[in-house]
Amino acid sequence: MKIRSVTLFENPGDPIQEEVLIYSKSFSDQAKRRFQSAGYEVQTIRLATPPFPAYLQDIKTDRVLSYAEKLEGSYKSIGFDYISLGPALPSFPESYSIIPDLIQATTDTFCSGLMTDSQNGVSLNAVRSCGKIIHHLAPLDRDGFANLYFAALGNVPPGAPFFPAAYSSDNNPIFAIAVEAADLAVEAFLKAPTFTEAGDQLISSIERHGKELTRVSQDLEKSTGISFGGIDYSLAPFPADNLSIGTALEELGLKQLGYYGSLAAAAFLADVIDRADFPRTGFSGLMLPLLEDAILAKRAAEGSLGLKDLLLYSTVCGTGLDTIPLPGDISADQLSAILFDLAALSMRLNKPLTARLMPIPGKIAGDPTTFDFPFFANSKVLDEGVESLSGLFLTDGWLDIKPRG
Repeated sequence: MKIRSVTLFENPGDPIQEEVLIYSKSFSDQAKRRFQSAGYEVQTIRLATPPFPAYLQDIKTDRVLSYAEKLEGSYKSIGFDYISLGPALPSFPESYSIIPDLIQATTDTFCSGLMTDSQNGVSLNAVRSCGKIIHHLAPLDRDGFANLYFAALGNVPPGAPFFPAAYSSDNNPIFAIAVEAADLAVEAFLKAPTFTEAGDQLISSIERHGKELTRVSQDLEKSTGISFGGIDYSLAPFPADNLSIGTALEELGLKQLGYYGSLAAAAFLADVIDRADFPRTGFSGLMLPLLEDAILAKRAAEGSLGLKDLLLYSTVCGTGLDTIPLPGDISADQLSAILFDLAALSMRLNKPLTARLMPIPGKIAGDPTTFDFPFFANSKVLDEGVESLSGLFLTDGWLDIKPRG
């Protein structure tokens, strides 16, 4: 198991406050040293701000770009690897159109777009705006990589340490941990004689590491004065068979992920995470990023696993749709149709979900992907027969969906 990120949630101020930079640097230095001394590889240190429309004094495009470039430079100079400026907000409709330019103007800054509101439901305008962002970003890189820096959010609260979903609440600063821990599930499920033993072994591993991570985090909290917000135990994978959530699920008895029985396996794994005792934050659910998982990518290429399957698994505590390769000529309206389903699901089930969709320029449905990128496994461009919506979906206002009681 590795630590994918230690994320600091903080408002750096506008203009950026020097005192915030000083204690952020102290936090970065201590966090990496303390966790590595405890035996954990720390892959990245990250900063997540409040939603940029809510705390910047001016959200005209030039002003936002200037601020983002300065913030990225300032934080990278003190040891931070990535920055998240948080989501565009339905209450600031003009904020969505800034995001493509913001991502293009920076190198290590992430953004998102919130599609929902706890009181009103799904924002029709925000969903369509997110579809336009994805469509706009797609041709900026030949492999569609610009969309790695953007996610559409459904019902995602502040404090989740996985990017691009991370943003701060603008209260006192906190930090949280995101793990790369698919190997824990693989090891626990390998040749387990019963579901009970498989679950117990994974719970034991999660709790053992969780206890040690908490101990280090509490020490870090005391030395820095920054509160520990918890661990997101979504068991993120890496594109190798022994670090794959797909491998773990198939070890339970599936011939191939995507066949019948897969939903039951996904529900079992999500339930095991729910039953483990650790200070939780963020999703702490079933993370299935297609291109970041060797077996998921393989099953999608073989045709047994598709977009609708991944959306179905989100109903049993998945985290949504992540790194999904789509045809390069998919329209903004077609992308919005996918996002409407995810946003509605997040509200009806009262759970956080994200969508990081990746139209690949020049590719059509069924084409193999040809990434030369160590953090991706190659697969194929999915063919889901997505059609544009019409009628009421093109109106303004809200799709009023309440959680089921």
